[in-house]
Amino acid sequence: QVQVVESGGGLVQAGGSLRLSCAASGSIFRINSMVWYRQAPGKQRELVAALTNDDNENYADFVKGRFTISRGNAKNTVFLQMNSLKPEDTAVYYCAAMGVYRSGSVLRRDYWGQGTQVTVSS
Repeated sequence: QVQVVESGGGLVQAGGSLRLSCAASGSIFRINSMVWYRQAPGKQRELVAALTNDDNENYADFVKGRFTISRGNAKNTVFLQMNSLKPEDTAVYYCAAMGVYRSGSVLRRDYWGQGTQVTVSS
């Protein structure tokens, strides 16, 4: 089985920073992309940032220049560095391993973490 675990959320004042971590583990052969989403209360889940297997980065317009997605030294880990946080960034942040090929399988599927709460106070 494949597991995705996020960590690093918390409470921070507006203008502050947080770094979220995400690790995918299990019998993984390849992951096409690692993606951060977020969901605020009463709102739909939205894409925040993505990092492809060939290191292409993509960001939602509302985080460009403030958030950075990067790959960790450990295999299948990514970070989301969040700077200049705003109250509207308050949400549960989810990490997803998209397009995962497990070892010995030609099938692919997506795996999601449980989410980590980020709260930005004004």
